[in-house]
Amino acid sequence: MAVLLGSLPAAEKPNVLFLFGDDLTWKGVHALGHEDIDTPNLDRLAARGTTFTHVYNPGGWHGAICVASRTMLMTGKQLWRARDAEPKLNQDYVAANKLWPQRLAAQGYRTCFSGKWHIEADHKKVFAEIRHFRPGGMAPDGKNAYFRPVEGKPDTWSASDPEEGGFWTGGEHWSAVVADDFAEFVGEKDERPWFMYLAFNAPHDPRQSPGEVLDRYPMSRVKVPANFLPLYPYREAMGAAKGLRDENLAPFPRTPFAVQTHRREYYAAITYLDAQIGRILDTLEKSPAAANTYVFFTADHGLSCGEHGLLGKQNLYDASVRVPFLVVGPGVPAGKKIDAPVYLQDAMPTVLKLAGAPVEADINFQDLRPHWEDKGTARDAVIGAYMDLQRMIERDGKKLILYPKAKVARVFDLKADPDEMEDLFATPEGKALAVPLFQRLLEIQRESGDPLDLTKDFPELAAGGSGEKSR
Repeated sequence: MAVLLGSLPAAEKPNVLFLFGDDLTWKGVHALGHEDIDTPNLDRLAARGTTFTHVYNPGGWHGAICVASRTMLMTGKQLWRARDAEPKLNQDYVAANKLWPQRLAAQGYRTCFSGKWHIEADHKKVFAEIRHFRPGGMAPDGKNAYFRPVEGKPDTWSASDPEEGGFWTGGEHWSAVVADDFAEFVGEKDERPWFMYLAFNAPHDPRQSPGEVLDRYPMSRVKVPANFLPLYPYREAMGAAKGLRDENLAPFPRTPFAVQTHRREYYAAITYLDAQIGRILDTLEKSPAAANTYVFFTADHGLSCGEHGLLGKQNLYDASVRVPFLVVGPGVPAGKKIDAPVYLQDAMPTVLKLAGAPVEADINFQDLRPHWEDKGTARDAVIGAYMDLQRMIERDGKKLILYPKAKVARVFDLKADPDEMEDLFATPEGKALAVPLFQRLLEIQRESGDPLDLTKDFPELAAGGSGEKSR
């Protein structure tokens, strides 16, 4: 008879190391997207464990997508339920010991945090130990970091100069600080199983790294993305115009030079992050905890860095909603790739199960263990949302994006068109794809508590393909 993990002595329960990037698109790991980017340590993590290749963040209810992502992760609530829970986190969740680390502490876990928090809950009551706490959504802002660079003019910003502040505020780059915190933590004597949540701020802007790392990416090495546009045609309707902070990082209209510069800095920030993760992995491998530790690596959401003429994460293209997701640990197959659609917040119930904690009915996400154990899963599609301005569903390699205010629908066949460049909606093929995707989206909206009524803006899709055109 199998022994339930929850009945094991504390010393036999696994440790969990959760590594969390910020603004890191799935393509930012070389082993996943084959971009010309150096991520040797994340690549070795992928080789040692299982990679989920189609992992999504469900979206956000305002421009700070990281707040929604992290609130979902901590509560286990799907997007709109997490939004409703946000004002009451301290009252209804922290006080009741219902946030993710608190549920693990109830199973005898030592819980520790370092890095970015950015949710409306008192972190001091959520984790037993705090190493470094970064309260805001980003490093201190760079005054010279916006609407740059302009070709032919001196750049206003240096991504490698510590005098700019940002990630060097306090004297040491914040990515290195997190790695230092892990080395200190894992070297301490404590017999309890542990959960350590290391939330990097990188590669969020200001995208800074040491000069020697930035020098690895001369402009000649950095390509403009295939789906580059000077201006996205629906930027106003989708809420990605000049009023959105992320989009103000580069000048309008976008230029290849500006996009190459931003991608260069983005790649360097990822490579420096990767080096710090390498330090963490090396420290773990040398410790007695190594044999009984699960390592999860993912990010709160992705980022468009020139794709479609966009610079932020407030859109529903794959660069922005899709993230890396790597798992290593006892019983996790090495080198396995799983293409089932999952959410990054599925990490929460997965870790609870590994720790022997109950996954209660109020948790809206799914345990991922059946995927790597080849026992099947239930989810057939994932959805995304941004405020009341955008909706998305992706199912079986087909994707529908909706902009309700403009009454615009876009359809993509991602298997044939992974860069989402050929909108099929106006074609018979696209209409045939859009109708069942729309109907499934409506079903998931009802299941997940999404209050937006799409049927009035897209009557043709709501009627199953008959009626007047919706664009």
